[in-house]
Amino acid sequence: MEPVRRIQGTMIPLMRSHIDTDQIIPKQFLKRVERTGFGPFLFYDWAYDSEGELRPDFVVNQPAYQSAVVLVAGHNFGSGSSREHAPWALLDWGIRAVIAPSFADIFRNNSHKNGLLPIILPEEDVERIAALAADPTAEIEIDVAAETVTAGGVTLPFSLDPFVKHCLLNGLDDIAITLESEPHISAFETTRPGFKPSLG
Repeated sequence: MEPVRRIQGTMIPLMRSHIDTDQIIPKQFLKRVERTGFGPFLFYDWAYDSEGELRPDFVVNQPAYQSAVVLVAGHNFGSGSSREHAPWALLDWGIRAVIAPSFADIFRNNSHKNGLLPIILPEEDVERIAALAADPTAEIEIDVAAETVTAGGVTLPFSLDPFVKHCLLNGLDDIAITLESEPHISAFETTRPGFKPSLG
């Protein structure tokens, strides 16, 4: 996982509530075992018509938004199944943070573990940022260390769990966190009786 310290760029407004993980990345695309390659299928059922043709009116398909790094959405983003592919798809498309009034818990936890930053802000602030994002050139800056979002000349605070913040700033997923204790694990292994199975 890459460190997440500062995110700066443009935004996509997708102000729908209860966007679930099957809408983020539909079930038929979950056959891959890699974490990459899901971006082209992001919001597939909204992005393509029944003939498999791109819908030009869908905001994510519009050329002006193709370089956006922040998605602005409605309540309860990431509800539904616990598929980790949802943050994978967002990241693979290029999204680095999602701003919404609320998130489904499992999606939020999966995002933290993969380097996607879910930011909870009051509904009125989310709506104001979404209005700014209607201009595809409008920029936003997120400072993870300071826990601030700056857009339209206004800086807003958000809150991160201290452990989550440490992991994001240092690019630590679950495996990397475990490996931080490698000297202690190795020391314990040297004292473990030989007749017991190895932990290595």
